[in-house]
Amino acid sequence: MHQRTTPPTGSAAPTAGRRRMARKALLAASALGVVTALMAPVRAGAAPAPVSPAAATPLAANGQLSVCGRQLCNDSGQAVALNGMSTHGTQWYAQCVTDGSLDALAQDWRADVLRVSTYVQEGGYETDPAGFTARAQKFVDAAHARGMYAVIDWHMLSPGDPNANLSRAKTFFTAMAKKYKNHPGVLYEIANEPSGVSWSGIKSYAEQIIPVIRAQDPDAVVLVGTRAWSSFGVSEGSDEKEVVNNPVRASNIMYTFHFYAASHREEYLNALDRASDKLPVFVTEFGTQNYAGEGANDFTMSQRYLDLMKRKKISWTNWNYSDDHRSGAVFKTGTCDGSKWTGTGVLKEAGVWIRERIRQ
Repeated sequence: MHQRTTPPTGSAAPTAGRRRMARKALLAASALGVVTALMAPVRAGAAPAPVSPAAATPLAANGQLSVCGRQLCNDSGQAVALNGMSTHGTQWYAQCVTDGSLDALAQDWRADVLRVSTYVQEGGYETDPAGFTARAQKFVDAAHARGMYAVIDWHMLSPGDPNANLSRAKTFFTAMAKKYKNHPGVLYEIANEPSGVSWSGIKSYAEQIIPVIRAQDPDAVVLVGTRAWSSFGVSEGSDEKEVVNNPVRASNIMYTFHFYAASHREEYLNALDRASDKLPVFVTEFGTQNYAGEGANDFTMSQRYLDLMKRKKISWTNWNYSDDHRSGAVFKTGTCDGSKWTGTGVLKEAGVWIRERIRQ
């Protein structure tokens, strides 16, 4: 929904019981603080911070997620709402996803989730499938090491029809689902922002990709993009009824909604409200600026969206965790070339605002 141009500067799946045991073992390691060994080394002479067993990470506290009714629920069946950040395109801003920046996101910002955005075109996945798959896995692993969930985002944008990249998507999600089939900390977002394509075309794509994921990872939540840049069709003159009346034939799925508060006003807010009354919804991308992620922040309208999402327990990730020159990037330009990540001094206005909301 916003411009994303290049910046200027073999074996059978385990049984359900074995999968549960493997996932519980991973969570136990996280809860005991074993993951701290994967973090950045401390300064010479500095003592490592003590790990408190009581301070359970989001991943250790909630375990395997699933969709129950219209809600995202934890392994105890309680509704949960994840709040966090989305990376920018990893072909451009991999330098913003470091041990230091992710330590800050998990510990200073207290985020629950990192959305890892792998662009398909625009210098992304199609140029080096193996390389970008490995990069996505590196960042997912780093989120897990800090007790955060990870949304694996297939960031198709142009062309807007996800079916144009169907074969690539099957290859990518097979690799990702094979790796994370025993891990409770992943959600698969299969189509970022479909545009110029009918809902029936998106639904057909979803019903071909979801079985590819389920063949490897039967338990994880899958996030399905909606028409017109994941606006439930509003940006192309439709609304959520096309999904309500013709849902994807699959279980344990949610539908995505994106908004940019300075551009997307009452019509979009009302569509999110109505849709979430009938469908499980995850807001995998939003900004406080215009649809290009640029211009002045509209924090008043943004807060109305956040209030709605909090009331209805709708999970969200904000765009974006980088130092892009646009106002929608949370870090001041040049931050990613340095080593200072915590606090508000390194943040733009939007960054200060969204950090405070995640910490709440």
